[in-house]
Amino acid sequence: MPGVPDIRPRDTWEALVQDPATILIDVRTDAEWNFVGLPDITGTGKQLLLIPWQVYPSMQVNGAFAEHLRKAGLTAENRLYFICRSGVRSLAAGQAAQSMGFPHAFNVADGFEGPPDEEGHRGQLAGWKAEGLPWRQR
Repeated sequence: MPGVPDIRPRDTWEALVQDPATILIDVRTDAEWNFVGLPDITGTGKQLLLIPWQVYPSMQVNGAFAEHLRKAGLTAENRLYFICRSGVRSLAAGQAAQSMGFPHAFNVADGFEGPPDEEGHRGQLAGWKAEGLPWRQR
């Protein structure tokens, strides 16, 4: 398996704009989508897919993950960009997707919020929000 490359959030945005086969999949939990916010990719003409890698509150791996990818109409031709809070769960989701027959899987480096700063707050140092990309509250 070739591995899942880390792609900067801004490069992910550019891929969404330029490549019709590119899809952004947010693999965080429904609680995160509701309380933290979501990437807003409406400016790309695409719709964000929400498919949790882990299920809140147990945080067990979503046993229906592969089924959700297929039900979304995704194929091996799509380029799947996975995003989570900091890039850890999205990497695992990308690896799983590759093993399920989706060879073009990418990890959005530093995720939606990135690492915590010196005060313990996320969203300032790296990631989608820190790069100034569009996002919204649900």
